[in-house]
Amino acid sequence: MFRKFSLFIICFIGVLSLRATPVQDIIRRSGNASDYPNNNLLVLFDSTRVDVQESGLSYYSLHQLTKILTPQGALRMKTVKYGYDPLSAFVEIQKVIVYRHNGSIQNIPVSTVMDYPAPARAIYWGAREKMIEVGRLEPGDAVEVFIFKKGFTYALLQDGDDDQYIPPMRGHFYDIVPFYSSDPVLCKSYQVYVPKDKTIQYEFYNGTCTSKVLFLGDKNLYAFSATNILPLKAESNMVAWDDVAPKLLLSTSPDWKAKSLWFYNVNEDYHSFDPTPEVREKVSELVKNARTELDSISLLTHWVADNMRYSGISMGKGEGYTLHNCKMNFTDRCGVCKDKASMLIAMLRAAGFKAYPAMTMAGSRIDYIPADQFNHSVTVVKRRNGQYQLLDPTWVPFLRELWSSAEQQQNYLMGVPEGADLKITPVSPPENHYFRINTQSTLAGDGTLTGSFTLTAEGQSDGSVRGFFTRNFKSDWKMSIEKEFLRIFPSIILSNIDFGDPYDYMSGPIKITADFTIPGYALAGNSELIVKPITTTQLFASAMSYLWWNTDIDQRNYGFRDRTSRLVELEESITLPDGAIATSPFQIYGNQRNIQFGELRLATTGEYIKNKPNLGFR
Repeated sequence: MFRKFSLFIICFIGVLSLRATPVQDIIRRSGNASDYPNNNLLVLFDSTRVDVQESGLSYYSLHQLTKILTPQGALRMKTVKYGYDPLSAFVEIQKVIVYRHNGSIQNIPVSTVMDYPAPARAIYWGAREKMIEVGRLEPGDAVEVFIFKKGFTYALLQDGDDDQYIPPMRGHFYDIVPFYSSDPVLCKSYQVYVPKDKTIQYEFYNGTCTSKVLFLGDKNLYAFSATNILPLKAESNMVAWDDVAPKLLLSTSPDWKAKSLWFYNVNEDYHSFDPTPEVREKVSELVKNARTELDSISLLTHWVADNMRYSGISMGKGEGYTLHNCKMNFTDRCGVCKDKASMLIAMLRAAGFKAYPAMTMAGSRIDYIPADQFNHSVTVVKRRNGQYQLLDPTWVPFLRELWSSAEQQQNYLMGVPEGADLKITPVSPPENHYFRINTQSTLAGDGTLTGSFTLTAEGQSDGSVRGFFTRNFKSDWKMSIEKEFLRIFPSIILSNIDFGDPYDYMSGPIKITADFTIPGYALAGNSELIVKPITTTQLFASAMSYLWWNTDIDQRNYGFRDRTSRLVELEESITLPDGAIATSPFQIYGNQRNIQFGELRLATTGEYIKNKPNLGFR
């Protein structure tokens, strides 16, 4: 009863109650490792208070109390870290208190706070981490942390003092608050104070919380809380946590059209897409032999995709929603998704097209409250028929598509002059992504298999197969194909290997052919041969790994996610040795792990059936 009452007071009255109730009593009564098996930490209290100013500038007060349950948890909490981008946010660790299980209390001097560059890969925008070493901890100890932050998560074009911390849509506020955790949380509280002349819309997804609105003079208070939040159990190939786990979205933006118009104007005002003379010259060179509208779009999209390296280097102001300008991108030939999108827009405009930026969320859905749920930038071009076409130069290097079908059923928002609502990309039919193997072979009486092999693939399957070449040095191309065959058939002898020019993906789908001989392939016994069709041996399995996923979950709690729809067709014809006849049929069956293929048993004695010399598998 004490624990429930304390949690109620803490969640709904706020931080002051934690000071009024002895913290050691709350920690002692909160439970231990036996109450929370398979968990290393227990978050007793997680509070966020946000004070929003008229300009949209927001002051965050973060307060968390965490109990150590296991030695592994002690290792995790030995250093308190908080990441931020100094271009858009200011962070201060104000207080850290350690409550020892023996009753002693230790205040960690905040003068020991360190500020280091955050670990980075591919994107180097100057992110940093504030961290303070707590030191040795033991199960039963607890750590209380107070952090102050002002700002937001993206930087734009403001300069000086607090102006740089004002969000991109000046005067507006948004937030995305996860109400789920990898550790159990006894109480989570989120409060936001907003000027009374600002209308805030919000929605709680995938669960329930307690909420209230209070009118406090010149500000309105929106308060949300939840108790006894337990970690969720992940499933293989499940949808993103943001799609299924509890979360709170808030925004003062009226709708997605307002965000669309802002996104269009902020980049036009910055002249992000003004082509330079050098770009116009390059565009003329690229499209001089184009015969159709789509030819020009394809040539420019693939040039940007293949010739701009993905590497985000900090360029100071301008990171975030403002796309870097054409001159910078064409000179540097590197950047992240928004730089590639910006370069393509400029080149399309130089070719006479109407092209604009769009924002999307790769990997999870965008919900309808217009909080900024984006992690990716792409391009849209207006075709002569008036329809917009999506282009993604980030995801289509060495891919025959212009828009990666791995982004199907993905929400996006265009930044166009007329404004736009939230849209969703269509499902790409599996026939657009076929993977086909055809084998013609002859089986000798001694078990030797001789024949020809042909692989063709299109769309996303084409990209997977083409990776055998684009991810290897040109001098290793033939060897990479040989290694794939040798991985399955160590004694195989290959000849006449042909794969065309893997970099010429504009001409047609990838095609690999080879002639082969496999001595002793069939298992020989007394008057019997046992043979397994080679198309069923997981040859080139890395290009169709989705066939080998773990499917042993009897009942799923969450949606299943695949990159795109695909079609797999395996066809094989085996000419049998004289006098051989099949005595057991070939089978395809499934077990708890994946699809399994059987083998074929052949009797090598008995009457030779002249009108049935071949065995077909399809």
